Amino acid sequence: MAGAGTVLTDGSRLSRLDQRLYEVEKVFALVSGLTVFGLMILAVISVGGRNFFQQPLPGYIDWIQQAMPLIAFAGISYTQRNGGHVRMDMLVGALKGRPLFVAELITTFAILVFMVLMVWGTWAHFQRSFDFASPLWSRDSSMDISLPLWPSKLVVPVAFSVLCARLVIQIIAYIQAIFSGTEHPVAVPLPIDSATQAALEAAQVSGDD
Repeated sequence: MAGAGTVLTDGSRLSRLDQRLYEVEKVFALVSGLTVFGLMILAVISVGGRNFFQQPLPGYIDWIQQAMPLIAFAGISYTQRNGGHVRMDMLVGALKGRPLFVAELITTFAILVFMVLMVWGTWAHFQRSFDFASPLWSRDSSMDISLPLWPSKLVVPVAFSVLCARLVIQIIAYIQAIFSGTEHPVAVPLPIDSATQAALEAAQVSGDD
C-alpha cells in the first residue's frame, strides 16, 4: 500500500507467526534507527575533532561504509509488514475483495522470487569476503582503518531472509483470503482511506495511542 496500511491480528496460527516475526522485525528496525543515531554522534565527534583539535575521527568513512547496509536493509521487512513501501496504487487501489487479493498475491509472489535470488547473490558475496583462515576472518577490509567488511556484507542476506519470511506469510494470508472470501484477512497490510490515514498520522504526531 502506498504510505501505510493497517494489519489485523487474531488467534490463528498464521497471525501468531506474523506477530512473532514482527517482534524480530521491530528489533531489526530499532537497530537500523540506532545505527543512524550512532552515525550522527560519530559525525559530531569527527567535526568537533577537526575544528577543535585539527584531527577528525580516524576511519569515519569506514564506519559509514559498515553502517550503510544496516541503515538501508535492516528495516525493509518491518516496512513491508506495515505496508510502508512506496508504490503506484492507481490500479490496485481501485480493487476490493478477491480481485485485490489476487493482485496482491501476484505482486507479492514476484517480489519473493526476486528476493530469493537476492539472498542467493548476497550470500555468495558474503562468502567471498569471509574466511576463517584470514585475519579477523576477512579476505577484504576498509581502506582507512582496515575494518573487516564481512559483517556488513552478512547483514544484507540476513535482512533479505527476514523479508522472504515476511513475504511467505503474506502470500499464505492472501491465498486464505481468496479461498475464504473474507475482506479482512490477518497478517497483511490492508488499505485505509485518506481520512483514516490522516487521523492516524495526526494521532502519532500528537502522541496519542
